Order: sequence, then C-alpha cells, then structure tokens
Amino acid sequence: MSKKPPSEFKKLLATLFKSHPWHGVSPGDNAPEVLSSYIEIVPTGAVKLELDKKTGHLHVDRPQRFSSMCPTLYGFVPQTYCGDRIGDFAARKTKRAKIKGDGDPLDICVLTEKDFAHGDLFVTVRPIGGLRMIDHGEADDKIIAVLDNDIAYGGIQDISDAPPGVIERLEHYFLSYKRPPMNKGEKPVVDIAAVYGRKEAHEVIRLSMADYEDTYGTEEARLEQLRQILSVALPQTGNGKPKAKAEAKPKAKPASGRGKK
Repeated sequence: MSKKPPSEFKKLLATLFKSHPWHGVSPGDNAPEVLSSYIEIVPTGAVKLELDKKTGHLHVDRPQRFSSMCPTLYGFVPQTYCGDRIGDFAARKTKRAKIKGDGDPLDICVLTEKDFAHGDLFVTVRPIGGLRMIDHGEADDKIIAVLDNDIAYGGIQDISDAPPGVIERLEHYFLSYKRPPMNKGEKPVVDIAAVYGRKEAHEVIRLSMADYEDTYGTEEARLEQLRQILSVALPQTGNGKPKAKAEAKPKAKPASGRGKK
C-alpha cells in the first residue's frame, strides 16, 4: 500500500465504512464552544437506548422501569472519555477522595423546542453548563447544551439564563430514573454535587477530550495504526495496487505409457 497521509486515508475509509459514532466522528473544530453530539434517546422514548461501544450500533439497554422519561435529547460527545482527569476534577471540586471517571463518553443533554422522532443522529450544540453527578462513587457529569439556532433556547449563553424549572426537571430525572423505591434509612447511590455554568462545562469537556486521547490516542495515530495493519494484511505491488493471485497452471496429463502401433 502506498503511504497516504492520515487525512487522505480517513477520506478513503469514509467511502467504505460508516464512522463509529464514538471513535470515528470529531467533537468539532470549535470544541468545546460548539460541539457535534450524538443523540441516543429522545423525550418520548420509553426504552433506554445506548450505543454498543464495540459495534457502534444503537441497541436497547433496558425498558424504563418507572414512568420518568428524560426531558431533553440525551446522548454523548464523541471522542471524549470520563477517566482519571474527570475523576480528579470531580474529587477536587467536591472535596471528596477516590472519585474516578465512569469509563464512558461524556454525557450531554440538549435543550430544544423541537420534537425528535428518534435518536441515532448528530446535532450541533452549544454547552451552557452541566450537572456534577456522582453515581456509585464515579464522576458521571451531564453537560447541558442548547441546540444551535433553536428559536426557544438557542439564545441562552449560560445555565443561569435557562428557565430554573427546566434544570430542576433534569436534576429530578437523573436522581430518580434508575432508583427503585428505597426502604427507610437507605441512602441514594446517585447525587448531584453541583450545577455549574458554561465556563466550567468547557473545562469538563476539555478534560474529557484529554482523557480520551490518553486512553485511545490521537485520531491521526489511530488512522496510521490502521493503515499499517492493512498494509501488512493486504500485500501490495510497487504501484500501490493489490497483488493479483497467480492463476494455477493446469497440470500436465501423465503419459499413457503406450506407443503407436
């Protein structure tokens, strides 16, 4: 295989395969101010959908056990990861010890006046804040954003400008959506330690992008690794074309052993 720059190789791959929503799509050239975000579920969905990380396909995680439904579009920011940096940041902000990232892409909730029939799509959004959620001792931040150019919410610059009831509704959902009725004296395993604004949301996004790079490497490095694997798996000729398989020559017929009379 003739050596191709990563950008050219990426274009070639795009003509052959659907990009993995987590690994194969950029969060955007202007991240963290403007993001491309993948939406998994919509407010009308009564089933919890989640991306299968190995295949990149959306699958049913579980039917919602209770009547609560996510009040916004919900998904994640591609090429982000909640690892050590996110865990350390949450520990420092909450003054708690031993918090680690939850090992998933960074979640995002998108405010919009529009109804969406289904997920499995990308939207362009602007972060305005976030919820510092701690789930079973792990940092599980929820970035809150507005759909770009949305008539009702698009003008909001910071979470302090958003309708308080909308943010309270999100807090209630995440505190209750997977918690069964508790017995007396039981403590909740999920809590929201803080609601933060746009500036801190940008910092969380940057840290999650750095966590992703620490874990999976840069996009250019991964493309080059794939190119190398393919170059070994598919031997090439000097002109960059795959070697043609040599045709098998027909076997010579054995002599009969009898001469002419």
